[in-house]
Amino acid sequence: MIDTVKKHIAEVQAFSSTNKEEIESFRIKYLGKKGLLNEFFAEFKNVPNEQKKEFGQIINTLKNTAQEKIDSLKQALENSIEAKGIYGDLSRPGEAILLGSRHPISIVKNKIIDIFLRIGFNVSEGPEIEDDWHNFTALNLPEYHPARDMQDTFFIQTNPDVLLRTHTSSVQVRYMEDNKPPIRTISPGRVYRNEAISSRSHCFFHQVEGLYVDKSVSFADLKQTLQYFTTEMFGKSKIRLRPSYFPFTEPSAEVDVYWGLKTEADHRITKGTGWLEIGGCGMVDPNVLKNCGVDPEEYSGFAFGVGVDRIAMLLHQIPDIRMFSENDVRFLEQFKSVL
Repeated sequence: MIDTVKKHIAEVQAFSSTNKEEIESFRIKYLGKKGLLNEFFAEFKNVPNEQKKEFGQIINTLKNTAQEKIDSLKQALENSIEAKGIYGDLSRPGEAILLGSRHPISIVKNKIIDIFLRIGFNVSEGPEIEDDWHNFTALNLPEYHPARDMQDTFFIQTNPDVLLRTHTSSVQVRYMEDNKPPIRTISPGRVYRNEAISSRSHCFFHQVEGLYVDKSVSFADLKQTLQYFTTEMFGKSKIRLRPSYFPFTEPSAEVDVYWGLKTEADHRITKGTGWLEIGGCGMVDPNVLKNCGVDPEEYSGFAFGVGVDRIAMLLHQIPDIRMFSENDVRFLEQFKSVL
């Protein structure tokens, strides 16, 4: 009798089917009310006493093996039916695909880059950890120059000549060192200044600076380039250039765009004047050209810079610059539909 039960255990282990009716017949054969297990339990009383323990154990083994086999076959069958129902039914509605979000800084930066690419500028990049020469000295800011105080700097303690760049003008220096005129390039990137953090300023922010060096470049060329940029970026064609001072350009100017005074928001962001400052510009100082290996007697050029964060805050009506770096998903999700 024990050998008979062992044969049934082997039969149960070898059984396999993907047919629901066959699995049910198999279950009835072993676990039904009139199944083999009940017959073996009925025979228990006829087994010699010295074999009862072994016989009881092997019957339990058959029962457990049969139950596990049936459960596994049923589970495999249900999974197969479910998978076919999901992937085989072409009439089922599709699941919504969650769209990623572009950061507003990236949106604005990419738009600025695209505008200048259309008029022949290329994109140049450089290191964020910079040396004193490229960040200051080559840009007409020698050591102890008072204008260095205009930019509070993060210096690397282990080397006082290494710092976090305070502007992307350092990229323009490197580009002029490696390329001969005519040069027409923009330098987007993150810059760092040791400033107090508030809703309007941060210790790091983003700039896009432009440089054009060629023969007979004039201030009129600079104004026309900025006119094109403001028209494409804001839809505003009226600009003004106010005299200013930057060590690496002469003459220098602040760039204002006429935003208008049609709404309460216009009054607030322009402080009631209708004019909004968007950046700085000027003709490249001859000393800068000379420091970069460009002959100022033969070539001239202009440079300009705009703040990406400020423009992003303006276009998207963002009240606090700190929101750009807090990584709040609720904030970023607002820009899903913006390319």
